[in-house]
Amino acid sequence: MVTPSTPTLADVEGRLDMPLREAMETQRAVRRLLPDPVDDAIVLRCLELATKAPTGSNVQSWEFVVVKDPRVKERLARQYRRVWSVYGRVGRWVVARRRDERSKRILAAVEWQVDHFVEVPVVVVACLRGGPLPLSRVAPVARSSFYGSIYPSVQNLLLAARAVGLGAGLVTLPLWSTIAARRILGLPWSVTPCCVVPLGWPRGRYGPVTRRPVGAVTHLDRYGNRPWSHG
Repeated sequence: MVTPSTPTLADVEGRLDMPLREAMETQRAVRRLLPDPVDDAIVLRCLELATKAPTGSNVQSWEFVVVKDPRVKERLARQYRRVWSVYGRVGRWVVARRRDERSKRILAAVEWQVDHFVEVPVVVVACLRGGPLPLSRVAPVARSSFYGSIYPSVQNLLLAARAVGLGAGLVTLPLWSTIAARRILGLPWSVTPCCVVPLGWPRGRYGPVTRRPVGAVTHLDRYGNRPWSHG
């Protein structure tokens, strides 16, 4: 329920004028979220901006399921916990071997999200009408082409969330079983769930991110030719 202290769209609309560079350079996955409600108008404004993204052949085949019902979130959380019981075990083993504090913090944040998923005020499930063509079994690029119509819009959603001050991040583990996800969300077989974006007011704060130098990941003409790696 929205209370008088809950930020409204009018309170945050001006933040969407944030310079694109600032939004991109400070966007990060924010997993620890407050249970405080988020005004529907803010969510819809962010989704409106998500739909400004390009899509294959301009078919605009996206569908967004906004989940607020704790019972539905609990069913998704059950799927999340089930698959995390495997992934998390592997992750803890890898982190223990590496003794990497940064990876340890990320793992702890994901575990927090798994444990508190039902408390997240808004969960957006991004979907596409249709499904990967049968050709994708022998030509993986066909599958990539299909999902390429949803991820630009999801990035728009993440940037919009960053600008208005919402914490957000892209996750897929709650959808590990598309059959279960369709049943939970009431999706017809003609709609494919693709990813999940939990939204809420962050417990922490945004800030500059640490990334590898662009020259270290950029190749010229052929893989391995990195003329800018020392620039």
